[in-house]
Amino acid sequence: MEAHVILLALIQGFTEFLPISSSAHLILPSVLLGWRDQGMAFDVAVHLGSLLAVLYYFRKEVATLALAWSRSLRGKEHNAESRLAWSIVLATVPACVVGVLFGGVIAEYLRSGWVIASATVVFGLLLWAADKMAQLRKDEYQTGWRGALLLGCAQALALIPGTSRSGITLTAGLMLGMTRQAAARFSFLMSIPIIFLAGSHQATGLIESGTLMPWSTIGLGVVVSFASALACIHLFLALLNRIGVMPFVWYRLGLGAVLFWVMAGQL
Repeated sequence: MEAHVILLALIQGFTEFLPISSSAHLILPSVLLGWRDQGMAFDVAVHLGSLLAVLYYFRKEVATLALAWSRSLRGKEHNAESRLAWSIVLATVPACVVGVLFGGVIAEYLRSGWVIASATVVFGLLLWAADKMAQLRKDEYQTGWRGALLLGCAQALALIPGTSRSGITLTAGLMLGMTRQAAARFSFLMSIPIIFLAGSHQATGLIESGTLMPWSTIGLGVVVSFASALACIHLFLALLNRIGVMPFVWYRLGLGAVLFWVMAGQL
């Protein structure tokens, strides 16, 4: 059991912030190895670990943005940091709306292996096209409300399993003319409220259902996903300008092919 927990937490931590789809990877152990779903409590735990990792890595930026945002609310000051903070708030809205209105439909009809495999390939090709056409000139402070809304709509698309939240928001950022680093940083920052809200919703459901908490599993999941997500964020930002996005595109195409092969073998 501990081996299952460690591997799944590592997968979640490493793939949450890479443009390669965590849902596409999490389906493989259950399909190939017959592992059962660890349950909602474990899902909350690994997402908490990912949230803590991105908060720790961007702790200075988050503190600065939070202070600037609170000052702008009081009408004391409106600057580049407060505008970026408001852009992140605006970018969170579309995914929340789509999740509330269509979350049940997505969970019931779009969690099949075929959908995940198709999204892995299609959105991987879209990332390749966006990178090829990218102008790479804007930073995250030049997003503007229209850009923030577009990035938020892209994040809402990530509710389709296999899309990759990091991948589709990076794609949208490149389409807006952002540099790879700026698009990645904005993607990481906008993940904070959406992971927090999604995790809070799941945790509320657990509490209301009276589910018995496997605290040892939860603790292990949090620690492993935190460490792996932190390493992932650091390495991704350090290597992104050097290697670009094509290694992730090729990886997605290969992963999609494997998923199609696996699903075809189950027919």
